Amino acid sequence: MEELEELKSELKKLNAEYAKIREVPVEKRGEFGRELNAKKTAILEKMRQAEESALDVAVVPLDISAPCNVNEALPELYSTLQGSAHPLMTELDRVVSIYQMMGFDVMESRQLDDEFHMFDSLNFAKEHPARDGYDTFRTEEGLIPPAHTSTMQHRVLKAYRDKLVRGEEIAVVVPGRVYRNEDVDATHEHTFYQCEGVYVSRDCNMGQMLGILREFFEKYYEQKLNIRTQPGYFPFTEPSLEFLIEKPKMLGGKKGDYLEMLGCGMIHPNVLKMAGIDPTTYHGFAWGGGIDRLVMLRYGLKDVRNFESGNLNFLKEF
Repeated sequence: MEELEELKSELKKLNAEYAKIREVPVEKRGEFGRELNAKKTAILEKMRQAEESALDVAVVPLDISAPCNVNEALPELYSTLQGSAHPLMTELDRVVSIYQMMGFDVMESRQLDDEFHMFDSLNFAKEHPARDGYDTFRTEEGLIPPAHTSTMQHRVLKAYRDKLVRGEEIAVVVPGRVYRNEDVDATHEHTFYQCEGVYVSRDCNMGQMLGILREFFEKYYEQKLNIRTQPGYFPFTEPSLEFLIEKPKMLGGKKGDYLEMLGCGMIHPNVLKMAGIDPTTYHGFAWGGGIDRLVMLRYGLKDVRNFESGNLNFLKEF
């Protein structure tokens, strides 16, 4: 077990190296990412071998032929219990309803996608490190469980672009489940939920985007909020921003305390072109943020793993 702990410590240090990718010149990022991936793969293999050698427990087969009357075996208590909505679904419905009241249509995300919608249509460079295995899951058939709801942007733009010709705007939100190759801990999960927003018109601008986001968070937290932005980077928006709100009173916030809530920005001209929309005539903005974090903040939860754990004691609290 001592070897396993050392490997975990080594893996943690290696994961911290991924944050340095932004500091590496663009032309060297691909090589840098591949080297890190190779090191991580080697460590994970050593961990697997260490875990296998540590397991020396005989597996007792389950006798599935044993007679059992299910109805009699279950305590009477369970026959009277009724289920309830999962807290993530309750809050996701609330998020979507706020955007619908603001005039947004809703398009559901998908569970599996492809390289084109995940990367190519979103202006990701061929050597972008997010395409590598350290960040993105892939099936044996080459399909990708979406790592972000932005994978739906191209579909939204194509599905609604006729509205632009009619002089209308595209206004759509996309809720969905996403997957990341993360080391799971109290604040990181490999499976979580996001909500994407896409807006395109002839004359939309960043001021409108900030107004929409501010209105959403004020409705969600039921109070007036100050907002702040800071520079960010996403291949599919330019300029890109990180959107912060002043910490709401219900979360114990004080004046001057800010929370980063989501990434946003003006849709990159290349993304519009890929969807058959002329970027010299139309402009757009988009944003995406996690639902799990909203719920954690709203209810003061400390461990994101509870959402996917099936822990009934936790779920009964809601």
